[in-house]
Amino acid sequence: MLETDLRAAVERGFGARADAAFRYADLLCTTGIERGLIGPREAERIWDRHVFNSVVLAPLIPPGATVVDLGSGAGLPGIPIALARPELTVILVEPMARRVGFLRDCVAALGLVGVEIHYGRAPDDVPKCQVVVARAVKALPALSAMALAGPNRGAELLALKGASVGREVAELSSKGGFQVEVLDLTDPAGGSATVARVRRSG
Repeated sequence: MLETDLRAAVERGFGARADAAFRYADLLCTTGIERGLIGPREAERIWDRHVFNSVVLAPLIPPGATVVDLGSGAGLPGIPIALARPELTVILVEPMARRVGFLRDCVAALGLVGVEIHYGRAPDDVPKCQVVVARAVKALPALSAMALAGPNRGAELLALKGASVGREVAELSSKGGFQVEVLDLTDPAGGSATVARVRRSG
Protein backbone atom coordinates (compact mmCIF):
# COMPACT_ATOMS: atom_id res chain seq x y z
CA MET A 1 0.00 0.00 0.00
CA LEU A 2 1.30 3.43 -0.94
CA GLU A 3 2.10 5.76 1.96
CA THR A 4 -0.60 8.23 0.88
CA ASP A 5 -3.18 5.43 0.68
CA LEU A 6 -2.15 4.14 4.09
CA ARG A 7 -2.46 7.60 5.62
CA ALA A 8 -5.94 8.01 4.15
CA ALA A 9 -7.02 4.59 5.44
CA VAL A 10 -5.68 5.31 8.94
CA GLU A 11 -7.52 8.64 9.00
CA ARG A 12 -10.74 6.88 7.94
CA GLY A 13 -10.37 4.39 10.76
CA PHE A 14 -9.04 6.61 13.54
CA GLY A 15 -9.93 10.19 12.65
CA ALA A 16 -8.17 12.74 14.86
CA ARG A 17 -6.16 9.97 16.54
CA ALA A 18 -4.50 8.78 13.34
CA ASP A 19 -1.04 9.80 14.59
CA ALA A 20 -1.55 7.74 17.76
CA ALA A 21 -2.54 4.77 15.61
CA PHE A 22 0.73 5.12 13.69
CA ARG A 23 2.62 5.18 17.00
CA TYR A 24 0.83 2.04 18.14
CA ALA A 25 1.68 0.23 14.89
CA ASP A 26 5.32 1.26 15.39
CA LEU A 27 5.28 -0.14 18.96
CA LEU A 28 3.91 -3.44 17.65
CA CYS A 29 6.63 -3.64 14.98
CA THR A 30 9.47 -2.80 17.36
CA THR A 31 8.91 -3.53 21.05
CA GLY A 32 6.13 -5.99 20.25
CA ILE A 33 8.45 -8.11 18.12
CA GLU A 34 11.37 -7.75 20.55
CA ARG A 35 9.22 -9.07 23.41
CA GLY A 36 7.74 -11.88 21.34
CA LEU A 37 4.16 -10.59 21.23
CA ILE A 38 4.17 -10.26 17.44
CA GLY A 39 6.03 -12.58 15.07
CA PRO A 40 8.90 -11.02 13.05
CA ARG A 41 7.08 -11.63 9.77
CA GLU A 42 4.00 -9.76 10.96
CA ALA A 43 5.64 -6.31 10.67
CA GLU A 44 4.95 -6.05 6.94
CA ARG A 45 1.25 -6.80 7.42
CA ILE A 46 0.69 -5.08 10.75
CA TRP A 47 -2.00 -2.80 9.36
CA ASP A 48 -4.08 -5.17 7.23
CA ARG A 49 -3.86 -8.26 9.43
CA HIS A 50 -3.91 -6.66 12.87
CA VAL A 51 -4.76 -2.97 13.26
CA PHE A 52 -7.36 -2.46 10.52
CA ASN A 53 -8.83 -5.89 11.22
CA SER A 54 -9.34 -4.86 14.87
CA VAL A 55 -10.79 -1.40 14.34
CA VAL A 56 -13.77 -2.74 12.37
CA LEU A 57 -15.34 -3.53 15.76
CA ALA A 58 -15.35 0.12 16.88
CA PRO A 59 -18.54 1.25 15.06
CA LEU A 60 -20.47 -1.76 16.43
CA ILE A 61 -20.10 -0.69 20.07
CA PRO A 62 -22.82 1.46 21.73
CA PRO A 63 -21.88 4.97 22.91
CA GLY A 64 -20.37 5.13 26.38
CA ALA A 65 -20.10 1.36 26.78
CA THR A 66 -17.60 -0.44 28.96
CA VAL A 67 -15.71 -2.91 26.76
CA VAL A 68 -13.61 -5.87 27.89
CA ASP A 69 -10.90 -7.12 25.52
CA LEU A 70 -10.58 -10.75 26.55
CA GLY A 71 -7.06 -12.17 26.18
CA SER A 72 -5.78 -8.84 24.91
CA GLY A 73 -2.22 -10.00 24.15
CA ALA A 74 -0.57 -7.12 22.31
CA GLY A 75 -3.70 -4.97 22.71
CA LEU A 76 -5.66 -6.34 19.78
CA PRO A 77 -8.47 -5.49 19.30
CA GLY A 78 -8.79 -3.34 22.44
CA ILE A 79 -6.25 -0.61 21.73
CA PRO A 80 -7.43 0.13 18.16
CA ILE A 81 -11.00 0.32 19.52
CA ALA A 82 -9.90 2.73 22.25
CA LEU A 83 -8.05 4.89 19.72
CA ALA A 84 -11.05 5.06 17.41
CA ARG A 85 -13.62 5.53 20.20
CA PRO A 86 -11.99 7.58 23.00
CA GLU A 87 -15.30 7.99 24.88
CA LEU A 88 -15.43 4.27 25.67
CA THR A 89 -14.01 2.60 28.75
CA VAL A 90 -11.83 -0.26 27.48
CA ILE A 91 -10.49 -2.89 29.88
CA LEU A 92 -7.66 -5.07 28.57
CA VAL A 93 -7.75 -8.46 30.32
CA GLU A 94 -4.53 -10.45 29.99
CA PRO A 95 -3.14 -13.31 32.14
CA MET A 96 0.52 -13.19 31.04
CA ALA A 97 2.85 -10.80 32.88
CA ARG A 98 5.13 -9.97 29.94
CA ARG A 99 2.12 -9.04 27.81
CA VAL A 100 0.71 -6.93 30.63
CA GLY A 101 4.03 -5.06 30.74
CA PHE A 102 3.79 -4.30 27.03
CA LEU A 103 0.18 -3.15 27.39
CA ARG A 104 1.15 -0.77 30.19
CA ASP A 105 3.92 0.69 28.05
CA CYS A 106 1.51 1.17 25.13
CA VAL A 107 -1.17 2.85 27.25
CA ALA A 108 1.42 5.25 28.69
CA ALA A 109 3.06 6.01 25.33
CA LEU A 110 -0.26 6.64 23.60
CA GLY A 111 -1.82 8.62 26.45
CA LEU A 112 -4.91 6.41 26.58
CA VAL A 113 -6.92 7.84 29.46
CA GLY A 114 -9.97 5.56 29.19
CA VAL A 115 -8.04 2.29 29.06
CA GLU A 116 -7.54 0.01 32.07
CA ILE A 117 -5.34 -3.08 32.25
CA HIS A 118 -6.59 -6.06 34.23
CA TYR A 119 -3.99 -8.71 35.04
CA GLY A 120 -6.20 -11.76 35.29
CA ARG A 121 -7.73 -14.78 33.64
CA ALA A 122 -11.19 -15.47 32.27
CA PRO A 123 -13.83 -16.24 33.34
CA ASP A 124 -13.19 -15.50 37.02
CA ASP A 125 -11.34 -12.22 36.57
CA VAL A 126 -13.45 -10.47 33.94
CA PRO A 127 -14.92 -7.10 35.05
CA LYS A 128 -18.57 -6.26 34.39
CA CYS A 129 -19.16 -4.73 30.98
CA GLN A 130 -21.68 -4.25 28.19
CA VAL A 131 -19.49 -5.61 25.38
CA VAL A 132 -16.78 -8.28 25.27
CA VAL A 133 -14.40 -8.31 22.30
CA ALA A 134 -11.96 -11.06 21.40
CA ARG A 135 -9.54 -12.01 18.67
CA ALA A 136 -7.76 -15.36 18.32
CA VAL A 137 -8.68 -16.54 21.82
CA LYS A 138 -10.82 -19.70 21.56
CA ALA A 139 -13.33 -21.34 19.25
CA LEU A 140 -16.73 -19.66 19.39
CA PRO A 141 -18.59 -22.18 21.62
CA ALA A 142 -15.95 -22.08 24.39
CA LEU A 143 -15.39 -18.35 23.94
CA SER A 144 -19.10 -17.51 24.19
CA ALA A 145 -19.58 -19.59 27.34
CA MET A 146 -16.53 -17.96 28.92
CA ALA A 147 -17.17 -14.36 27.85
CA LEU A 148 -20.92 -14.23 28.56
CA ALA A 149 -20.77 -15.61 32.08
CA GLY A 150 -21.32 -14.36 35.61
CA PRO A 151 -22.03 -10.60 35.71
CA ASN A 152 -21.69 -10.46 31.91
CA ARG A 153 -24.45 -12.93 31.00
CA GLY A 154 -26.38 -10.03 29.52
CA ALA A 155 -23.44 -8.58 27.60
CA GLU A 156 -22.72 -8.89 23.89
CA LEU A 157 -19.70 -10.68 22.43
CA LEU A 158 -18.02 -9.39 19.28
CA ALA A 159 -15.49 -11.96 18.10
CA LEU A 160 -13.20 -11.53 15.10
CA LYS A 161 -13.17 -14.81 13.20
CA GLY A 162 -11.57 -16.43 10.16
CA ALA A 163 -12.34 -19.29 7.81
CA SER A 164 -13.62 -21.56 10.58
CA VAL A 165 -16.51 -19.25 11.46
CA GLY A 166 -19.19 -21.35 9.71
CA ARG A 167 -18.25 -24.52 11.59
CA GLU A 168 -17.96 -22.67 14.90
CA VAL A 169 -21.34 -20.96 14.48
CA ALA A 170 -22.99 -24.28 13.62
CA GLU A 171 -21.48 -25.89 16.72
CA LEU A 172 -22.57 -23.00 18.94
CA SER A 173 -26.11 -23.03 17.50
CA SER A 174 -26.42 -26.77 18.07
CA LYS A 175 -25.73 -26.30 21.77
CA GLY A 176 -28.57 -23.82 22.22
CA GLY A 177 -28.73 -20.90 24.61
CA PHE A 178 -27.10 -18.35 22.30
CA GLN A 179 -28.13 -16.09 19.46
CA VAL A 180 -25.39 -15.57 16.88
CA GLU A 181 -25.11 -13.32 13.85
CA VAL A 182 -22.20 -13.29 11.37
CA LEU A 183 -21.21 -9.89 10.00
CA ASP A 184 -19.05 -9.47 6.89
CA LEU A 185 -17.41 -6.07 7.24
CA THR A 186 -15.02 -3.88 5.26
CA ASP A 187 -12.01 -2.40 7.04
CA PRO A 188 -10.70 1.17 6.45
CA ALA A 189 -8.31 -0.04 3.73
CA GLY A 190 -11.01 -1.95 1.85
CA GLY A 191 -10.11 -5.37 3.24
CA SER A 192 -12.63 -7.84 4.64
CA ALA A 193 -13.28 -8.88 8.22
CA THR A 194 -15.68 -11.42 9.69
CA VAL A 195 -17.28 -10.79 13.07
CA ALA A 196 -19.49 -13.13 15.10
CA ARG A 197 -21.95 -11.17 17.28
CA VAL A 198 -23.22 -13.36 20.11
CA ARG A 199 -25.78 -12.88 22.88
CA ARG A 200 -27.33 -15.31 25.32
CA SER A 201 -30.89 -16.18 24.36
CA GLY A 202 -32.08 -16.74 27.91
